[in-house]
Amino acid sequence: MLDYIIYIGRFQPFHVGHLATVQKALELADKLIVVCGSARRSKSYELPWSVEERESMLRACLTAEQQNRVYCVGVSDRMYNDQQWVTEVQNAVDKVIAVDTASLGSRPASFRIGMIGSQLGLDTGYLDFFPQWKRISTDEVPGPNANAIRHAFFEGGECFAPFETLIPPPVLSYLQDFQQTPAYDNLASEYRFIHQYKAAWRAAPYPPTFVTVDAVVIHSGHILLVRRRAQPGKGLWALPGGFVEQHERLKDGVIRELREETRLKVPEPVLAGSIRTSRVFDHPERSLRGRTITHAFLFELAPTQEGLPKVKGSDDADKASWVPLSHFSRMESELFEDHFYIVNWFLGQI
Repeated sequence: MLDYIIYIGRFQPFHVGHLATVQKALELADKLIVVCGSARRSKSYELPWSVEERESMLRACLTAEQQNRVYCVGVSDRMYNDQQWVTEVQNAVDKVIAVDTASLGSRPASFRIGMIGSQLGLDTGYLDFFPQWKRISTDEVPGPNANAIRHAFFEGGECFAPFETLIPPPVLSYLQDFQQTPAYDNLASEYRFIHQYKAAWRAAPYPPTFVTVDAVVIHSGHILLVRRRAQPGKGLWALPGGFVEQHERLKDGVIRELREETRLKVPEPVLAGSIRTSRVFDHPERSLRGRTITHAFLFELAPTQEGLPKVKGSDDADKASWVPLSHFSRMESELFEDHFYIVNWFLGQI
């Protein structure tokens, strides 16, 4: 019998395959620590439920005795730094164990800890990051696929009916209630927009790869952000940027997008001379629109007696604003796509 088993997943939503894994873990260990990924990402039809909502789904499927043996914690995505993600998981697990053993008076020197995951899962490479925990394999439950369930859920109508048997009854009830909320309507609208967007490219001879540029503009401890005017990500904050035009180079494209979206009162030659570095961000899942590779540029503007330059939202942005970096560090759930992680990567290099 193990002391703890770790189970990492997104659980969007929690289905019968997840439940089978939880039940097996509780047979093999005294306590189960469920680590919910993408804990603070902005909501989309791919990440519709918060950690608290996912924990409620899970607990609704367990007995009172089982619930007392389960801890749920959330961890952020670290799309461009695996070691930061591993460290956050390790710290989250350690904190849970510290809380769980606080009443013992003295903490044991070591614990028997395992990590459970499917033998057939398509995305189980993360298990290799934790060699210190005993690997426990579980058989794949035929049928459940959170991605297919989620897409059918936002497709609506009869599309979702075939998937209802793959969801525990308490979770199904939760999802049916969720369908009656404005949050569901907003996410379903975004799902339809992306579906139509991708459909327009199906006639292309090859799946398209889009090239974009993004501007990370830093000035006197502030970062320049824009609020998106339209879908996808309507209302979320983002880096100024957009698609590269056919006739322009990347540097010219990022300066053009920056000036179009923010009306930044800085001459173009000064902007060009303020570029400190650039990096490609190419995570395959970084954009709902499909394979999108962005070239992000770091601009560092020199402090002046006039203070922060004036900005005004325009083009694809309904607002532009200088945000203190101390405040930005708490905005993960308000940022579009992977922009929070792009900024953090650059800040780590300054």
